[in-house]
Amino acid sequence: MKEFIKEFKEFAFKGNMIDLAVGMIIGAAFTAIVNSVVSNLFMPIISLFTGGIDFSNLYVPLSEASKTAFMNGADIETARAAGAVLPYGTFITDLIQFIILAFVVFLMIRGLTKLMKSSNEAAEEAPTTKECPFCKTDIHIDAVKCPNCTADLK
Repeated sequence: MKEFIKEFKEFAFKGNMIDLAVGMIIGAAFTAIVNSVVSNLFMPIISLFTGGIDFSNLYVPLSEASKTAFMNGADIETARAAGAVLPYGTFITDLIQFIILAFVVFLMIRGLTKLMKSSNEAAEEAPTTKECPFCKTDIHIDAVKCPNCTADLK
């Protein structure tokens, strides 16, 4: 049992596991921000273009009681209390949230890829030769004596 606990500690406290935990926490916070942006910014704007439709209250009644509530103009919570409903407006909102989140993740990955690519190119472009100050020929960057003019290099 002690060995099992030891193995679990090694697994749980590795750097990768802690990085994953931090990523999950930041991801949850980021999801809350995206949900707020969609609910408070995008959906009202979309509602303007669709004639004032409130997507959160779009549903299809599935039972007789919820059909009666639907006919009386009840909101989705009242219709749910009355019977089964299919809330497709909530799905539309969730789909928009997913698209925005996927787009932001795409932009982040794209930026990181460009950053990694530029740092790799900078590393590859590091000079491997230098010019001899006396005879002006290219020599290896680590050379301390020019092989052409035999001058001592500092």
